[in-house]
Amino acid sequence: MEMNREKLCTSKADVSSDSAYHCSTCHDEEEWSNTSRGRAKSRSLSASPALGSTKEFRRTRSLHGPCPVTTFGPKACMLQNPKTIMHIQDPASQRLTWNKPPKSVLVIKKIRDASLLQPFKELCVYLTEENNMIVYVEKKVLEDPAIANDDNFGPVKKKFCTFREDYDDISNQIDFIICLGGDGTLLYASSLFQGSVPPVMAFHLGSLGFLTPFNFENFQSQVTQVIEGNAALVLRSRLKVKVVKEYREKMTVQNGIEENGVVSTNLEKEVGKQIMQYQVLNEVVVDRGPSSYLSNVDVFLDGHLITTVQGDGVIVSTPTGSTAYAAAAGASMIHPNVPAIMITPICPHSLSFRPIVVPAGVELKIMLSPDARNTAWVSFDGRKRQEICHGDSISITTSCYPLPSICFRDPVSDWFESLAECLHWNVRKKQNNFAVEE
Repeated sequence: MEMNREKLCTSKADVSSDSAYHCSTCHDEEEWSNTSRGRAKSRSLSASPALGSTKEFRRTRSLHGPCPVTTFGPKACMLQNPKTIMHIQDPASQRLTWNKPPKSVLVIKKIRDASLLQPFKELCVYLTEENNMIVYVEKKVLEDPAIANDDNFGPVKKKFCTFREDYDDISNQIDFIICLGGDGTLLYASSLFQGSVPPVMAFHLGSLGFLTPFNFENFQSQVTQVIEGNAALVLRSRLKVKVVKEYREKMTVQNGIEENGVVSTNLEKEVGKQIMQYQVLNEVVVDRGPSSYLSNVDVFLDGHLITTVQGDGVIVSTPTGSTAYAAAAGASMIHPNVPAIMITPICPHSLSFRPIVVPAGVELKIMLSPDARNTAWVSFDGRKRQEICHGDSISITTSCYPLPSICFRDPVSDWFESLAECLHWNVRKKQNNFAVEE
């Protein structure tokens, strides 16, 4: 009896400790402490404390999508819902709340678009003068001659905080983001934050606008509602991608003979591995590149070979990316609240190779097949394109850092409205009814 009491006390202590429970997908480099940002850690009903290793129970937890205690940026988080079951929330219950009033905002403007200059100036004046907020703007945006030579905009421009992509880290300084442009501005905002992403408010000022639900006409009242915390959220899951490349160094060879006298047949020598990590909002695309041969890559799921892709390539996309390149390649469209990863072949040489949807917790690994005739190329949301050779690998899983996109109405209404307006989903003339005979 005493032994049982001892075990019970020990198990309770383990559950309450900081190290007893980690986020659903934070089992490698991403630590739970980075996600919670000092907030009290809470257990989910779907996650039992691990009796063995953390990885053993990874699948059980990660199937239920983003953890409900995840914060977005320094001050924003998901409004806690006491009726939440496991990790899955009713989309209508996902509301934005602020731990403290937001003070800093990142304004992202589409580059080389003259039509956005006036909305950009109006928004910045409203944020700095009427709301007394700190506005962050990318340095190359202010280099536009129309902005640099505007004397009336000079006093406002002096209040800006500027940064440069890939040089300055602003991840812990931004409370929320405002995008002016098309869907590309939202993808760019995602690429700036490799960890926790602040809430994003996207205005439709581009060509398509599937991910940008707000119109700029009434921007003052809409921005005020967001600052006051009166807004719905949709958590757009991202992919955590790790690229491991065999780093090869060209050797100095004279007359085909190395320094040790051995005849050289290969001018490259493996000297180590290069590891790169990315957070992807739409999709990871592996294609054949400039080669005329088919791409030939192996796809592994949790270490098991599931298929070899022979064709023009393969798309691994999030539900957000299912309405982009994947939909153009014949895939289904998935609501962003569904925890899933979609695998879509590009022009496969097999009529039975159809797109499939796998759970959000699995780990995919893509490698060049040993008998592939050529190399492959990979890109992440259309950026960072690079070559994949034999021995290189691409590991993909669901990130524990989703992108919180602010809704115009709610996640369901906004999505179906975008399908109808942007993609013209099921838009056709109605069939005439039969005439009533007298």
